[in-house]
Amino acid sequence: MATDQQEHLKIEQLQHQSQDDIEVIAGRERENLEGWIPSLASESEVREVLEKAFDYRGDVTITRKDGTVVEGYLYDRRTGTTLETSVVRIMPTPAKGTTTTAIQRVMIPYSEIAALNFSGRDTAAGRTFEAWVKKYWEKKAAGETNIQIEPEKLD
Repeated sequence: MATDQQEHLKIEQLQHQSQDDIEVIAGRERENLEGWIPSLASESEVREVLEKAFDYRGDVTITRKDGTVVEGYLYDRRTGTTLETSVVRIMPTPAKGTTTTAIQRVMIPYSEIAALNFSGRDTAAGRTFEAWVKKYWEKKAAGETNIQIEPEKLD
């Protein structure tokens, strides 16, 4: 529990920092990948892009070499020694108007991926712990009481 003086000092400190300054955690660079269509020309590019897709908190659209398209959330990847033995697993976005709750998950070998698009909104953008702390201290400085940790609504 912070004292009133500690809270005042923290508020003073946070008032001089921009939102962008406190969103970056030391040791981890935040990239804006939303809408990015990367090159997949080499094996190393494929592996690097799919690692970024795994960390991405929005939907991606994968076009297979046979022309089929899968859009959804990339929730897992397994890297093997070759592209043929490496796979991504995707939870496809349900088609509009679909009433079923059963979702058929899709597994795609790296070697079958022709293109990838970071097509969905990055739901984690701007929602760091530091951003939440800044909002907390701003509310506290404004005199709000009963400030709670509540998840922000996803669109």
